[in-house]
Amino acid sequence: MKKINKQLKKEAIITTILYLIYFVWWYSFAYGLGDVDPKDYKYILGLPEWFFYSCILGFLVITTLLWISIRLFFKEVDLKTYEKNAGREGWKK
Repeated sequence: MKKINKQLKKEAIITTILYLIYFVWWYSFAYGLGDVDPKDYKYILGLPEWFFYSCILGFLVITTLLWISIRLFFKEVDLKTYEKNAGREGWKK
């Protein structure tokens, strides 16, 4: 049971860290590069540079990071067994 709790906690921490990385990436590029006069925008593939880096490239980077972290750190957990045994350790359903 403690092993399952440890795994679930680890997965929650990894997910939170990845979300924060994505948010900082998105915010930095969207508001960092996008904080100029629209006539001064630079374009990549017909999209404003800030949009390309924050939304297109950011999506690809976070998707890759998520895939790697799921393959390396996430494990299959049988939640039915977890719920059934949870009451034995003082858990409330």
